[in-house]
Amino acid sequence: MMRTRMAVVGAVTATTLALAACGGGAQPSGPAGATGGGGGGQAGANGFSAWVLTGATQTTMKNSLEQWTQAHADAPATAEYFANDSYKEKIRTAVGSGNAPTLIWSWAGGTLKDYVKNKNVVDLTASTKTLQDRIVPSVMETGKVDGKVYAVPNNNAQPVLMYTNKEVLSKAGINAAPKTYAELLDQVQKLKSAGVDTPIALAGQSLWPELMWIEYLVDRQAGDQLFKKIANGDPSAWDDPAMIDGLTKIQELVKAGAFGDKYGSVTADSGADAALIHTGRSAMMLQGAWVYGTFLTDAPDFVKAGKLGWAPFPTIDGGKGDPSNVYGNPSNFWSVSASATPAQQQAAIKYLNEGMFNDNYLNDLVAGGMVPVTSDAQSKFTGEQKEFLTYAFDMTKNAKNFQLSWDQALSPAQSQAILQNLGQIFLNQITPQQFVSAVKAVK
Repeated sequence: MMRTRMAVVGAVTATTLALAACGGGAQPSGPAGATGGGGGGQAGANGFSAWVLTGATQTTMKNSLEQWTQAHADAPATAEYFANDSYKEKIRTAVGSGNAPTLIWSWAGGTLKDYVKNKNVVDLTASTKTLQDRIVPSVMETGKVDGKVYAVPNNNAQPVLMYTNKEVLSKAGINAAPKTYAELLDQVQKLKSAGVDTPIALAGQSLWPELMWIEYLVDRQAGDQLFKKIANGDPSAWDDPAMIDGLTKIQELVKAGAFGDKYGSVTADSGADAALIHTGRSAMMLQGAWVYGTFLTDAPDFVKAGKLGWAPFPTIDGGKGDPSNVYGNPSNFWSVSASATPAQQQAAIKYLNEGMFNDNYLNDLVAGGMVPVTSDAQSKFTGEQKEFLTYAFDMTKNAKNFQLSWDQALSPAQSQAILQNLGQIFLNQITPQQFVSAVKAVK
């Protein structure tokens, strides 16, 4: 996903964060969070540099790099902090010119493949084995290209799930979130009959929330192999019956009034879709784990009263997809720049293995309402957030496949074509076949 999401900081303060760009917020600052070396892509002779995104995990990163430098004065870390858009523009230039920071922040996917193709990053398969052994396997897979590790996770898991307003469902005679697509359609009709004009909250103006629907519908019907064919460059996969079926189901939901008639003006960045849930105007919403923070900050009483529910995306009768499959962002990632010196690379790799995901690192993530990607993270969950964090963690840990969102897994041109044409699908302006033809035409 490529838009701004809300996350909790200290469980009470919300900051914006771009998810498939997981970051955002303040403007770039000068070197901060650690000392030593120089700014930009420069690092000390024996230390390493990093460019970090502002946002929900900034505190975790800053604390970690400061602690590392205090304990390793001979190999200090230097960090600069950037808002999402500023970072994306600068990192492309820095990597292309050979002046990248030692640690390169990314979302893996298509960007990582380009880095590997152009030999911009180093193979971490053998050198980061200590860290890899601690990471949830489904998350670790996203950092691989052709079976080799070129990126390792650096923050939290962000699975997409179904949120519900239990009270609204109950008043419509519904006891639980839908388990199948057929149940979903049936519940939409029950909610409409009960006077709920917008059964499912959808931030259609933002476009990227619509992507979650086609990702899950296709996966539940065909399984994860279909999109893997697309990601591997097989354009014929777009013609698969499961793709047409998923697009058709979206238009079926629109026709049934599932999203109401104002979803095209609802934005996710402002939390307007989540507001429809906690104000009782909608019963369901498909969104990422990051939105839990929005509920905690915008409607704490709603959460404390136990009115907020969550569930996996429904299955499809006769579908081949594994019900445990998850879409979203497995994490954000660090890669090591091939243009750094051997000493700088060695220092950065030592930090990846020994400095990340220690107790302080994990505690900082959990305090911000975020789900760490280490296999032992669950022992850190406490307080009122424990139930949700445990659920989101289990989704991540037990996923047979945790698929990076399509708009990050594919090229920027393909991503844009998918989002634009999907918006037209939701508005019933084009047919499923027209969507397929338009997306196939973009390389």
